[in-house]
Amino acid sequence: MATHANAAAHQGSRTPLVFDISRLGRRPGSMLTVSETVSAPSRIGLELIGIAEGAPLELDLRIESVSEGVLVTGTVAAETSGECARCLTGVTGHVEIELTELFAYPDSATDETTDADEVARVSELGGADTIDLEQPIIDAVGLALPFAPLCEPDCPGLCPECGVALATAEPGHHHEQIDPRWAKLAGMFDEGAGD
Repeated sequence: MATHANAAAHQGSRTPLVFDISRLGRRPGSMLTVSETVSAPSRIGLELIGIAEGAPLELDLRIESVSEGVLVTGTVAAETSGECARCLTGVTGHVEIELTELFAYPDSATDETTDADEVARVSELGGADTIDLEQPIIDAVGLALPFAPLCEPDCPGLCPECGVALATAEPGHHHEQIDPRWAKLAGMFDEGAGD
């Protein structure tokens, strides 16, 4: 039996990623579909790039009751923003993840035979069975985003001497450098040039 989840699925939850699955009734084969846009409850991503808190998350999910729990499959998509790892200019992008997550029913064989961090659990919130998709989404987005995002594939980065972005610096940008071992000699020649 397929039904469409709506705003009522979020009633009583602190985050838009907690869904009330009581309507599934632990009957294998019963299903809910979720196709909506919610706000990201927190920043999701890596240090240099991620989905901003409050940014729209597009959910297209299927929540299905199976014998050992609830299986969630589908996609989550959002816009990303951050900084280039080389020149620190702003970068934007789009991330779309495929989500497949099993939430074990309490006291099921899966619940009893797996460690707490190996599989998510169906929990009770306000007398209703719920699942929280926040951590699975955080994990999947973290794996999908680049660890070192770039504004351009060949971004030259920053000048190590003055910090100017080399992509916008004048052609042939460079600094005169004197080897510190010879610096004293350079000063001697400057003094003698005035004679």
